[in-house]
Amino acid sequence: MKEYDRPSIMGILNINNESFYSNSRHVAIDDVERTFVKMVADGADIIDIGACSTRPGSTPVTLEQEWGYLQEPLGMIAGKLLCNNDLQERIKISLDTFRSEIVRRAYDILGNFIVNDISAGDDDPQMLQTVGELHLPYIAMHKRGTPATMQQMTDYPQGVVDAVIEYFKEFEERAAKYGIPDYIMDPGFGFAKTLEQNYELFKGLPQLSSAIEEYAGIRRKLLVGISRKGMIWRPLGITPDEALCGTVALNLQALLLGADIIRVHDVAEAVQCLKLWEFLR
Repeated sequence: MKEYDRPSIMGILNINNESFYSNSRHVAIDDVERTFVKMVADGADIIDIGACSTRPGSTPVTLEQEWGYLQEPLGMIAGKLLCNNDLQERIKISLDTFRSEIVRRAYDILGNFIVNDISAGDDDPQMLQTVGELHLPYIAMHKRGTPATMQQMTDYPQGVVDAVIEYFKEFEERAAKYGIPDYIMDPGFGFAKTLEQNYELFKGLPQLSSAIEEYAGIRRKLLVGISRKGMIWRPLGITPDEALCGTVALNLQALLLGADIIRVHDVAEAVQCLKLWEFLR
């Protein structure tokens, strides 16, 4: 198999106390560093750093609060990358934020990184312009409303798959306008979708990919982020802490359905899942 065919594992590094999954809450710099080093050792390809919780019902922190969480960890990570050429080549950093000012400040520390924006530019009118100016890789996610309101915004008369397809068709035009020639699609599992809609969308991943490829004339990479989410633990009658097995099971199915990036809390288990997918291939 050629290297570019191999999907990537994105490890989630939350730098706050608000994550829905208790074991992914990190604030102390020593804890953040240990988690980063472990994810690297476990085989992560991308490490996604975020300091603003977007779980349903949460209230986003202010810009300065978000930056206060991020500044020291980003400096620590930049230092590790600067003194290790092998690490620079193997690991990509992404920043989970919807604020363009956070992107600009982080750029001064990290240089090139991936912007992982849950709002696809909707929550900050300067975001797409900033990404285009800095020539940064970009992840655009589908959602409606805010974490406080999104669970009441799940009406899709044409069906959730078609709605997400139309969303990314419209985003194609915005991305081109702001000089973002390539981007990664995130369907936004758990964001303004019911349990049933999450599974409808999950099964429709090939349809989403092919529809956007036909529309854009280029295949957009697809990110699937379902790790320990309610679509897994609620139907099983368990908690996020108990949802690792269900997560791995659906991550394997996501790979079989064409996912290019799997976003996970548990890197080592995701890497094992990817190895078995390679055998199935």
